[in-house]
Amino acid sequence: MTLRAGVLGLGVMGRHHSRVLNMLEGVDFVGVYDPADNVPSQIEGKPVIKDLEQFLDLGFDYCVVAAPTVYHLDIGKALAERGIHALIEKPVASTTEAAIELRDLFAGADLIGGVGHIERYNPALQSARKRVADGLIGEIYQIATRRQGPFPGRIADVGVIKDLASHDIDLTAWVSQQEYVSVNARTAHRSGREHEDMVVAVGTLSKGTIATHTVNWLTPFKERTTVITGEFGALVADTLTADLTHYQNGVIEQTWDSASSFRGVTEGNVTRFALMRREPLLVEHEAFRDAVLSRDVSNIVTLAEGTNVVRIAELMALDGTTHKLS
Repeated sequence: MTLRAGVLGLGVMGRHHSRVLNMLEGVDFVGVYDPADNVPSQIEGKPVIKDLEQFLDLGFDYCVVAAPTVYHLDIGKALAERGIHALIEKPVASTTEAAIELRDLFAGADLIGGVGHIERYNPALQSARKRVADGLIGEIYQIATRRQGPFPGRIADVGVIKDLASHDIDLTAWVSQQEYVSVNARTAHRSGREHEDMVVAVGTLSKGTIATHTVNWLTPFKERTTVITGEFGALVADTLTADLTHYQNGVIEQTWDSASSFRGVTEGNVTRFALMRREPLLVEHEAFRDAVLSRDVSNIVTLAEGTNVVRIAELMALDGTTHKLS
């Protein structure tokens, strides 16, 4: 069965989604909706349509929502009314209330809804998730993420927490297979914008794992690292290079008292794993296509999960207060 798919929104991510859909096996990329005056008339050889109803009349099995976050709820409603499955870029909505409405709308219509948390499909994190599940580093003590870089001109309607830290909220819960039970954060506004551009957050997960997230738009270099520390060692994932490195706890007896006295563990073997590097966006699209066909949502980020990310992100934005999640 060939699925008919389209994209709503022709910004940076909309163009990437269009490119991938146009080459995705089992999918007929039909076209794009974007009402802006400065968009081309075609993308990937397919029409760009400015009227939403005219676009939806083309007939779709599913669509990708890559419009600004503030429009996600209205677009989601239009798709659900037409019985169209949707992969919605993160954050899934501007507010927790809007995210809940989308979640319940798609569930009530028996439609597949997914959220574009692309980091889940990075080879380094996919491998880390599997190795954690296999018990390579034992009980997880801490997950520490660092996501820093210059301000992206494409972002206008959300702050750094919903744009970037949302990745870390999702991947931390997914890699550890735990839920956040509390969160505390400090934020800063340094660039003169309405929204925060820096956050340092601390969370506690349901099995006692500590999570820390350092995220900002104020660093003149890009950093995307996740350090997962456990009882037998640590995994370090660099999602910019798609590298995963395993640092094993040492088993060699320390005979130098001054060195051994301040080390909780000793340094062991270091292994950089050889990974198959496929484009995460393509893997994400394959997973969503397969979910539409099979109705198995185990390999996508569901609207319920995306809603929980928005909820936690909003609590992080409440600077300086510890919040318990019921």
